[in-house]
Amino acid sequence: MSFDLDKRHQQILWATIRQYISTAEPVGSKTLVDGYNLNISPATIRSGFATLEKAGFLYQPHTSAGRIPSDSGYRLYVDRSIKPSPAISRQVEKLLADKLDWDGWSLEAVLRGAVEVLATLSGYVTMITLPQTRRLTVKHIQIVRLEATKIMVIVVWDSYETQSILMQLPQEPARIADGDALDRELQVVSNFLNSKLRGGSILEVLKLDWSELDIQLQQHAEVISNSLTDLSRQSKPINSSQIMIWGIAEILCQPEFSQLRQVKTLLHLLESEQDKIWELIFNPNLDSALVSIAAGIENLQPETTIRIGIENPLKPMQSCTLISTNYHQDSIPVGSVSVLGPKRMLYENAIALVQSAANHISVALSQG
Repeated sequence: MSFDLDKRHQQILWATIRQYISTAEPVGSKTLVDGYNLNISPATIRSGFATLEKAGFLYQPHTSAGRIPSDSGYRLYVDRSIKPSPAISRQVEKLLADKLDWDGWSLEAVLRGAVEVLATLSGYVTMITLPQTRRLTVKHIQIVRLEATKIMVIVVWDSYETQSILMQLPQEPARIADGDALDRELQVVSNFLNSKLRGGSILEVLKLDWSELDIQLQQHAEVISNSLTDLSRQSKPINSSQIMIWGIAEILCQPEFSQLRQVKTLLHLLESEQDKIWELIFNPNLDSALVSIAAGIENLQPETTIRIGIENPLKPMQSCTLISTNYHQDSIPVGSVSVLGPKRMLYENAIALVQSAANHISVALSQG
């Protein structure tokens, strides 16, 4: 239902959530009066509880108990109140810089060390996917004319696989009649692209300075760039769905995981169904990456996904919160950092942790 959260209800909800995060015990009006400077009476707090419960942000586990935040309550709290902790960000950066040797260790060893550091620091299950390091690079590009203004762009990858895409050049009657001239132009453009892109990512086409070509040839730039960008969306890296997971012992100490049946289903998911988790925690938004590359934006703050309770599509995770952020190599998302913990987690710390760790890994990969 729609609910306009006024300042008083916001104070009551925020205080209730913070108290519950701290104690894992249902929160009563007297607790808020004694522990929080709300400047309102217990009766007003109880009235606020009733309103917030009716709106779906709080609930009572049983009659006469205090209130507990619902998934909707946590969602509102995170969306409106939480900002990542700068102190945690600095702490994560320092720990990772001090404890990990990017020059002397293998990449897998570095990420295993990182996941252990993050799990210890957060107290939650921490997951880092191995990077999709095998990205296709360009071996050769050829542009050929098939019809009057219909051309095909053919890319040969370093794996010797080929991909092609058809495209239509702008209709120019005078030029249609002179097919040989157009063939020569397309060969010059092919040579230009090979000189700039061979051995690298096809996405480098977004950074090309087409002014190096004659004005007559520059007219092909936009349509060819768009076509090669479309090809980049179709070309997939060789995926490794392996996930580094650490911190299971820590999360089992949380009271939310005291029921054996619940723990068993979560452990089974973490240990035996990592392919399902991988699809959930790593969602490379290539379109967003393409936009940032085209705009010349580097070190763009990656988007953080927060799934609370029933927002998680995997049932064993629906008593948890999952926070994930992608890390990048040369502006392309290649892996993710995630934490999985109880819904009553310290969100400002957990968000800062995954963002800082992802940024650290991104910088190291791109400089490596």
